[in-house]
Amino acid sequence: MVQDLSQFSMLDLFRLEADTQTAVLSAGVLAIEELEHSPAAIESMMRAAHSLKGAARIIGLEPAVRVAHAMEEVFVAAGKGAFTVRPEHADVLLAGSDFLGSIARADDALIPDGPWTERANQLVARLAAVLAAPASSPASSPASPAASPPAAFESADRVVRVSADSLTRLVGLAGESLIESRQLRPFIDGLLSLRSTQVKLCNTIAALDERLDRSDREAAASQVAMLATLRDQADTVLSGLTRHCEEFEGFAGRNEDLSSRLHHEVLTSRMRPLADGIRGFPRMVRDVSRSLGKQVRLDVRGDQTGVDRDILEKLEAPLSHLIRNALDHGIEPPDRREAAGKPPTGTILLEARHRAGMLQITITDDGAGIDIGHIRARALALGLVAHQVADRLAEAELLEFLFLPGFSTKQVVTEISGRGVGLDVVQTMVKAVGGSVRVTTQSGRQAVFTLQLPITMSVIRALLVDIGGEPYAFPLTRIDQILSCSQADIHTLEGRQYVDRDGVSIGLVLAAQVLDLELPPAPAVGESLPVVVISDRGQKFGMIVSGFLGERDLDVRPLDPRLGKVPDISSASLLENGNPVLIVDVDDLVRSIDGLLTGRHLTRVEFARMAERARRRKRVLVVDDSITVRELERHLLQSRGFDVDVAVDGMDGWNAIRGGQYDLVVSDVDMPRLDGIGLVSLIKADPVRRGIPIVIVSYKDREEDRLRGLEAGANRYLTKTSFHDETFLHTIIDLIGEPTG
Repeated sequence: MVQDLSQFSMLDLFRLEADTQTAVLSAGVLAIEELEHSPAAIESMMRAAHSLKGAARIIGLEPAVRVAHAMEEVFVAAGKGAFTVRPEHADVLLAGSDFLGSIARADDALIPDGPWTERANQLVARLAAVLAAPASSPASSPASPAASPPAAFESADRVVRVSADSLTRLVGLAGESLIESRQLRPFIDGLLSLRSTQVKLCNTIAALDERLDRSDREAAASQVAMLATLRDQADTVLSGLTRHCEEFEGFAGRNEDLSSRLHHEVLTSRMRPLADGIRGFPRMVRDVSRSLGKQVRLDVRGDQTGVDRDILEKLEAPLSHLIRNALDHGIEPPDRREAAGKPPTGTILLEARHRAGMLQITITDDGAGIDIGHIRARALALGLVAHQVADRLAEAELLEFLFLPGFSTKQVVTEISGRGVGLDVVQTMVKAVGGSVRVTTQSGRQAVFTLQLPITMSVIRALLVDIGGEPYAFPLTRIDQILSCSQADIHTLEGRQYVDRDGVSIGLVLAAQVLDLELPPAPAVGESLPVVVISDRGQKFGMIVSGFLGERDLDVRPLDPRLGKVPDISSASLLENGNPVLIVDVDDLVRSIDGLLTGRHLTRVEFARMAERARRRKRVLVVDDSITVRELERHLLQSRGFDVDVAVDGMDGWNAIRGGQYDLVVSDVDMPRLDGIGLVSLIKADPVRRGIPIVIVSYKDREEDRLRGLEAGANRYLTKTSFHDETFLHTIIDLIGEPTG
């Protein structure tokens, strides 16, 4: 591509050149290692090495000049048929490509006779030895000349350099332009309604004129003349109104079409092919599989699928983690694969496509699959589920444990996996861009991870629903399904309502109650209930709404930062008629529902008088992402006489604190979304709530951890061993006294 790079230094230009050309070199070498010897591949690598040599010479980077020249010599000889590049040469050629990429990014690259010079000498000697080795028959390796080169040729389209912030603002303005143009439609509808009224007026005048008999006309000629004039004027107004309606409707249509095309082009300018974010994946698969003693091939499909650049930047880490996970956990060693009747070389398929207005990426490996029994045993060992519950969990519910923080099925810590972070990092990153991830498996055959993502972060596809007479938007990527439940399908158990779908029980709650709105009237007998099913980290709930309003593409607008984190809401948008619509935060909703079902009051409690406060039982909020610890603390405090509410992580706890009144907060440290230190900092920074005592209870017992918690503002720091004696309860009573004191 021809770029406007006038603001770049020569070294910056070389770095850009190196990024592009080393990607061509690596792709070409990996293709050769897979026995794909097309002349186009050799030629593209020769050009890449030649370009790097020239660029390095311009800035005086002599070590890079020498290495690029040596690589070019290898490819020139291969192109002439005097030498055949074979798979065993891949390590040396990849080392040369790595060298050129590394020296381009190094701050000390231009130091004469520095460490780069010695490394260059070693590489040049190795490349010379490769070229001097006995040549094999060129006829044994080349593929069809029609084979595609490993890297795409550069486009001739001219582009200009635009800052990311400027492009983001441009997207926002284009979105606002589209929304404004759509607001012309209600105005047109108003004009058409006015025209309809005018037609009725003209018809009324005509009917009145016909009813006047001739004697009346002769007797009251002046009134007849006035009526005729009125009729003519009404007809003239109708004719003009009709003409203006047609002209304005055409203008509005053209304006909306222009705004739509502008919005589409601006969004397209933010798109980059998925290939730009996964260039290093084939090399990673090669290197990691070798270190594990495995044979693995990466198959990429849909690499030209467009992805928003902001999403693409965040995708590399989760996709890399999933591929490493497949390499380490999924694909078996060659001997085990052959014993199972599989080819010795495993395959990881990465496939991307646009589907239903969203980006779908699947990563499939043909390995041993995921051991469901092992997950059940691991969940029991970690105390995440009781024995009697674990045996009843379905496969889909057990697979959700993989995404819990700290959950790993591997006992041994390695550089590849089993590092104690599990797949929760993948889910966290995917949800940060408004997406979702799910996993399926077939024992002995495959494991499939599916990422559902918005195509762009500036516009989302959403389902609009009516809750309490107001529209709310659910991002489609976060909806499991929508249901229309008959009242006969709804069952009640232990005071909770649920509905069965595909063998899964889905708990039902009123959306208005979760959002703390006025509850709707009871449905009529036989009336079906519209339900939106959402889930997060293994929890699945159905929200009963007042109605479905259809799907929309919404221009996402952030809330005013002065509002802080609004419970259950992530952002806002405007509808075609200019009315605002709130976009829900599904993660927050799930935690609010969980809190509602476990007894936490979501409605705001007004501050009571001090005398009333003294008479009531004291109220404690327990914040912990471990259900075992959470319930243990709740039991200890309730058995002593305290009122206890629970929250499932720091953000859920902060929402509870802002919506309720508590005498004390007990919090864990390590939690998703917002950790305990962050929660303490928020409470102590709030002028209304800074006086609430806080007790941190953590497994971490190091002195530096204790000091970190106390410095953040916690009143006490306990380890979870305090549950085994009276230390925990004594600490609570020391801070706030007896439950009713």
